Formats: sequence, structure tokens, C-alpha cells
Amino acid sequence: MLRLTTLTALAGALLLGPAPARAADACDVLAARVIRTTGASLAGRAGPVAVFRAQDAERLSLDCRAPARITVASRDREPSPAYFVLIGRAAQALAGADAAAVEVLALNLHQASLLADAPRRGGAGRILMLCETGPRTDALRDDRTVCRVAPRPGLSRIRRAG
Repeated sequence: MLRLTTLTALAGALLLGPAPARAADACDVLAARVIRTTGASLAGRAGPVAVFRAQDAERLSLDCRAPARITVASRDREPSPAYFVLIGRAAQALAGADAAAVEVLALNLHQASLLADAPRRGGAGRILMLCETGPRTDALRDDRTVCRVAPRPGLSRIRRAG
């Protein structure tokens, strides 16, 4: 009985440990899922932000702060189709979204952004996305196409039976 109490206390300490440790673990799990789903490799991590190397984008980054979001950037004003496939896979890793539907959304938002010369927003299932093209003045200033993906608020990632 004493052994069971000790194990219960240890499990409780692990589950109820400091919040930064739990957040780091959750971010590690999400970063691993991004790697598995997209084929990208981890380039580095600082706190809640992980940066990846991806063949089809200049930048792929994950910000684990709530709500978690992924940024995919390209230096091309009109990226290759593989860029949009990568966005679909990143959304699948982030929120369990339908990769093909997100790929189409990203392409449509990108085209709309080119035509309007302004950022465009949209959603598909479990995610919301903003895509923009053109010169930038922020940290991504050299990138010409940037899409940000975040989970749609209010939707649970837990699958329900039925």
C-alpha cells in the first residue's frame, strides 16, 4: 500500500509540476508532430517558439503560446505548389485539419491577396488562416508570401464517438 501511495504522489508531482515544464512538454509534443507530418527538421527552439527547416518554404515556425500557430513563409511572390501542400500538412499537425482542404484555402487566399494587394483571411474546418503577399516591414521583411495558421477558437481537438 505504501508503494502505491508513493507512486501516486510521484505521478501527481509530474502532472501538477511547474507550468513552464508542462508547457515545454506540450510544445515538444506539438513540434514532434509538426516534424512527423511535414517532413521538416528542427532548426532550433527558444522558449515557446520552434523553427524548422523545410524544403518547400524559407521559414516554418511554430509558436506554442496559446493559441498555438504556425507561420510558413516564402521569398517567392508566387511559390510553387509544394509550398501550399506544406501549409496543409502544417495545419494537419497543428489542429488535425484536412490537409487537402487547407492546401486549397491557402492557394485561394494567396491568389486573393495578390489581386487585392492586401492580406486575406479565411477558415477551413478546424483552422483559421491569414495569407499575405508583397513587401513587409517586420522580421519577415525579405519574405514575399506569408501564411499563418491557427486553430479555430471553440473547436475541441478531441474526437467524439459517434
